[in-house]
Amino acid sequence: MSKQVFFTVEKNFYQTKVEMKDFAKASRELKIGIAKETFPHENRVALVPHSVHNLVARGHHILVESGAGERSNFSDHNYSEAGAEICYSPKEVLQADIVLKVAPPNLDELQYFHPNQILISPLYLPVANTEYIQALRQKRVTALAMEYLQAEDGSFPLVRVMSEIAGLAVIHTAAELLTNTHKGRGVLLGGISGVPPAKVLILGAGVVAEYATRAALALGASVRIFDDEIHKLTRIQSRIGAPLYTSSLNPVSLLQQLVSAEVVIGAIHSKTGRTPIVVTEDMVMQMKPGSVIIDVSVDQGGCFETSQITTHESPTRVVHGVIHYGVPNIASKVSRTASIAISNIITPILQKAGDTGSIEEILYQNKGLRNGIYTYKGCLTNEYLSKHLNLKYTNLDLLLTSTL
Repeated sequence: MSKQVFFTVEKNFYQTKVEMKDFAKASRELKIGIAKETFPHENRVALVPHSVHNLVARGHHILVESGAGERSNFSDHNYSEAGAEICYSPKEVLQADIVLKVAPPNLDELQYFHPNQILISPLYLPVANTEYIQALRQKRVTALAMEYLQAEDGSFPLVRVMSEIAGLAVIHTAAELLTNTHKGRGVLLGGISGVPPAKVLILGAGVVAEYATRAALALGASVRIFDDEIHKLTRIQSRIGAPLYTSSLNPVSLLQQLVSAEVVIGAIHSKTGRTPIVVTEDMVMQMKPGSVIIDVSVDQGGCFETSQITTHESPTRVVHGVIHYGVPNIASKVSRTASIAISNIITPILQKAGDTGSIEEILYQNKGLRNGIYTYKGCLTNEYLSKHLNLKYTNLDLLLTSTL
């Protein structure tokens, strides 16, 4: 790859402009649409300009709806300079071969879709009702859920990077919600000399828990972590590098800690379907008035019986005197960082699809991508959704084998 340096004049200043050359051309041109998000207070964008530049250089056609990147501080000019075509109608973007979104398309957007399209977006289980799935099936769209895409080592890359962001963000959010301004208990998370710190319970010992623990300990809070998988508790203790209070998720021990906790964070991720409920409504009723619940698992149904999805505009609900925070797109609060992270994960997938020349071929070869598919050309291929919505299930491997 070679570089040539040019000078362009912008706002009366001379700036260097780097031209990238000699990318290997893909064997098939992909038409990729980046839609402006309509989900309430979703500020992220699926591809950032440097990824667009990369794909355009390989011969792909990128359509970006005007304003798609503004809330992440990427202008239309940034995208056009990267080689994208700016569109002023969502219809044109949503009819591309591959449509990228960081929130599920709504039913109005789905009317623009057509057979054999690829949709890559998250699958919010509370939003995925029968009407929504049937609309995807009728359009014969192949839909991939970002959060279920797996890497070769079995990990979930997008979940991990968003979990890192969420883990750090929830502690700052909890600290603010505990204040009198938000009708919390008026407790400083870290405490001061002579005053004990707040008690933070974390349900789950994955990536969210790890980063939340780091942030909470840095602020001086007292942390307790619950998980049924003991190896995860061992791992998080090793990574934190300090003795921690850890416990299995048995109801007796959990309730003992819940009644005295100021903050409870739900950070349980399900690999297949809905997150299990581990805190019942009766248990919530026994918590301190003004304490805080943050359910990071809410996009998979939530691990608290009292959880419901909320938005950044109205992020909290008070249930039985306990403040509930149920925003599914926590990372949207730091949209630029989150957008770059998403783009870094999606771009290599698109490159491989272009190099292979067939979407079906890359799905057939890549088990991790297949794990993300929940509808395929009119068939529902996610077993959990099939049982949950009482819809017919079709094995994806059989469908792919029959088309090759």
